[in-house]
Amino acid sequence: MPIALKELTGNDQWKMATPSDALIKGNWWELFGDPELNRLEELVNVNNQNIKQAEAQFRQARALVTANHANYYPTIGASPSISQGDTGANAARAIGTNQSFSLPVIASWEPDLWGRVRLSVENAVENAQVSAADLENLRLSEHALLATDYFLLAAQDMQQTVLQNTIDSYEKNLQLTMNRYNGGIASKSDVTLAQTQLSGARAQSTDLRVARAQFEHAIAMLTGQPPSSLDIAASKIAGVPPPIPLAVPSQLLERRPDIAANERLVAAANANVGIAETAYYPTLTLSASAGLLSTNLANLFTYASRSWSAGPAVSQTLFDFGRRGAQLEGARAAYDATVAGYRQTVLGAFQEVEDDLASLRYLAEEAVQQQEAVVAAQQALALEIDRYRAEPIPI
Repeated sequence: MPIALKELTGNDQWKMATPSDALIKGNWWELFGDPELNRLEELVNVNNQNIKQAEAQFRQARALVTANHANYYPTIGASPSISQGDTGANAARAIGTNQSFSLPVIASWEPDLWGRVRLSVENAVENAQVSAADLENLRLSEHALLATDYFLLAAQDMQQTVLQNTIDSYEKNLQLTMNRYNGGIASKSDVTLAQTQLSGARAQSTDLRVARAQFEHAIAMLTGQPPSSLDIAASKIAGVPPPIPLAVPSQLLERRPDIAANERLVAAANANVGIAETAYYPTLTLSASAGLLSTNLANLFTYASRSWSAGPAVSQTLFDFGRRGAQLEGARAAYDATVAGYRQTVLGAFQEVEDDLASLRYLAEEAVQQQEAVVAAQQALALEIDRYRAEPIPI
């Protein structure tokens, strides 16, 4: 049930909610063109235990819809019985041993005069849709988390390559500095500084191996595998990621499952208000019973043993000292709280999008600056190497 937030808040920036989370999102990770990533992402759908748990919870919510929908129809049952009794000689009516055989069929039905059943079904349907949205939100989050961990692992491998080149350079620098020290050109502090740089780079390499192992273990958990059983070969990020526009329409937020789930929570809370209101109206129950009743088993299945009864019953609470009013007020307060939570979720989604778009913009500038720093560092390194090579080393 769409919720008109504009009417709820009086703010022209809000509009009628039309969740679009059911739109097919596809295998978005295939845009990166990485076969290993594609393989791991497919394992998430099959083996991820969090997704399996959410899927079971969705099936549970869907079963509740069926259970509530059954209240539209009568309940039919049977209660066959056999009884035997004895009346002593001193009783007012001494009839001795007696038996009774009964085979009744009982039906009862509560017409949905005030919409109580309809609202209960509506509430169950909305909650099932919340569960479905939660499942899709978790599925999307797990896929995104795996992609993030995979690229972070690849980034660790790429940094490890760069750091290994740095270590090789520091080893050469240490050897060159020691030669200059042995030749009386460099001081002992220069040698110590070169050794410090080399040791620091080796320690950073160890830290990268630790981080890589943790990302690998996280990927194993996301794909439902023991961490020790997954071994991802060293890799690197091939090419730039798919381009993302710096301005996106706000309608895309309606495709987010978390926003859809909160919108349906509002609808479910609205149905709860209606259910609380029906408590003020009487309950009508129609009951009927038909069956066989006899004191002799041989005569039980004869026409003379027939019995039946039918009739309506009405129940109404006259005084509850404010209990129904408190429940209705609580349902309305819960509805208001759910609406506020929904609005906060929407605002949080806008913030996340703005944060990520700002990060993309500034990281693009930083990439240019980093490239300039790399070029300058390469030039500085070349000049220093030429200077060291030009200095005479005594034999």
